[in-house]
Amino acid sequence: MSNTSFVALFPLFIGLSVVLFSLGVIGVLVRRNAIIIFMSVELMLNAANLAFIAFARSFNQIDGQVFVFFVMVVAAAEVAVGLALIVAIFRSKQSINVDDINQLKG
Repeated sequence: MSNTSFVALFPLFIGLSVVLFSLGVIGVLVRRNAIIIFMSVELMLNAANLAFIAFARSFNQIDGQVFVFFVMVVAAAEVAVGLALIVAIFRSKQSINVDDINQLKG
């Protein structure tokens, strides 16, 4: 994709990033299921990645793309730890509803 055609699409990429991030925030604030909240956080991370890529491409810099790679690596580790925590909570409480898991007891 040439740089002139990307300049025309840049507002669309940023708009899509804002929409995806907003959907993620709504999912975190409204839903009570731990897995849905976890997926909403991942959606917000991917929206930020899309914005980083769009800005890096528009300014012809590779820094944003490298940063996205590191964010994806950290997100993969987050998925592993987060799902392990959700499974452990489900095994002890028999629920993944965050309203049912309001106390941390040993």
